[in-house]
Amino acid sequence: MRIEAIDLFCGIGGLTCGLKTAGITVLAGLDNDNSCEYAYKNNNKVKFICEDVAGYDFKAMKKMYSKDSIKILAGCAPCQTFSSHTFKVKNREKDIRWNMIEHFLRGIKTIEPDIISMENVRGITKTQVFFDFVKQVEKMHYKVSYEVVNCADYGIPQNRNRLVFLASKLGDISTPQKTHTKDNHVSINKIIKSLPALKSGETCKKDKVHKTRNLFALNIKRIQQSKPGGTWKDWDKALLPDCYKKESGQSYATVYGRMSWDKVSPTITTQFSSYGSGRFGHPDQDRAISIREGALLQTFPEDYDFGEEIKTVEVSRHIGNAVPPTLGWVIGKKIVKHIEENCG
Repeated sequence: MRIEAIDLFCGIGGLTCGLKTAGITVLAGLDNDNSCEYAYKNNNKVKFICEDVAGYDFKAMKKMYSKDSIKILAGCAPCQTFSSHTFKVKNREKDIRWNMIEHFLRGIKTIEPDIISMENVRGITKTQVFFDFVKQVEKMHYKVSYEVVNCADYGIPQNRNRLVFLASKLGDISTPQKTHTKDNHVSINKIIKSLPALKSGETCKKDKVHKTRNLFALNIKRIQQSKPGGTWKDWDKALLPDCYKKESGQSYATVYGRMSWDKVSPTITTQFSSYGSGRFGHPDQDRAISIREGALLQTFPEDYDFGEEIKTVEVSRHIGNAVPPTLGWVIGKKIVKHIEENCG
């Protein structure tokens, strides 16, 4: 019994990596960002299709599957427009990424896979476009299950809430069961504490991916006064930006923070390498976390290759946008078990 998948909106291959580890053959990944091709192909040994899904002919993709295989269509449509950070943005429905899920649906209708897998931000569950998607999938006689999960409950050292959506023509399907609880979440000290110490702006001589962005003198002073798990409210007032001194600035509690060794990390975003963009301060070194540390917290393998030249902003974006490979593995194992139970 051959199980084959294609990964839409594949990025640098977090989901593909996880599905392959779970024993699923991934035939190809599709993404319109050609800067993702190197990492996707070199780490996963899978074909990368650099195309815009909006104009892609899914009939060609359908022919990639083996005739008698169990077919999976998986993916994570761009999620920025569904994020909680954009709820107050006017006319966000006009963003070109808003309708990417509809192109995913078009692919489903053309390919008619046995199983559908989708990961996205939890905010999408509050939109009409998602409810319409679910209704259309059910109309095609799929059994549907979806749930907003915290990645920390699946052994991922990160507080990352994501929608996991599964649908199957083979029978009833459910989302994966939790593997961890708050009592045994994987803390960041188990993942990054053994890495060589760095100063801000420094690159490790033995690992070019273990590199950090340079901090200005003012931010060095700020991080020196930052406590693990604390906020900018721990600083001397002289270090506060003017906007934080206003009453409206009291809501900026999730920036300029240090991580805590014994906790999971905050959500690894596309800007995790920037100290001022979230709680991305290293637990005890006066810097933001490195590119390698962010990748490890996203559960990429420690030898994942991000290219000859590490462009900090670009690679941070790639890593932050990715599906954590461990989540892909958890989803993949659930799919394999479901197929075994329903196909003998």
